[in-house]
Amino acid sequence: QPQLVESGGGLVQEGDSLRLSCTNTRGPISRYSVGWFRQGPGKLREFVAAMTWSGNRAIYADSVKGRFTISRDTNKVYLQMDSLKTEDTAVYYCAAQNPSSLTIAESAYEYWGQGTQVTVSS
Repeated sequence: QPQLVESGGGLVQEGDSLRLSCTNTRGPISRYSVGWFRQGPGKLREFVAAMTWSGNRAIYADSVKGRFTISRDTNKVYLQMDSLKTEDTAVYYCAAQNPSSLTIAESAYEYWGQGTQVTVSS
C-alpha cells in the first residue's frame, strides 16, 4: 500500500501562491486516483480537488475554482494554489484510491497523508 507524505505548506499573505506536493514513498502513484482535502480550524474536513488515474480529468470545489490546479506525474501529485485567501488556511491532506470514477467523497479514498499546514494572513 502507498505511504503518502505532503510538503510545501507554510505561512503566506493574501494573494500569494504556494505549491503543495504529495509523494508516495513506496513507489509510483500513477496507478491511483488522487485528491486533495483540507481542514480549517474548528471545521470539518472538506474536498478541494481530485484527478483521475490517467490525469485526463479533474474536478474542483467551487471555493477554489480558477485559483487552484491539481496535477500529477509518476511519483507525485501537486496542488498549485494561487491568489490565496485567509479562508484557505487549513491543514491540507493528499489522498489516493484504486482507480475509479472521480469523486468528492472522503470515504472513497483509502490512503491518506499526515497533512501540511497552510496559513494565509492578511
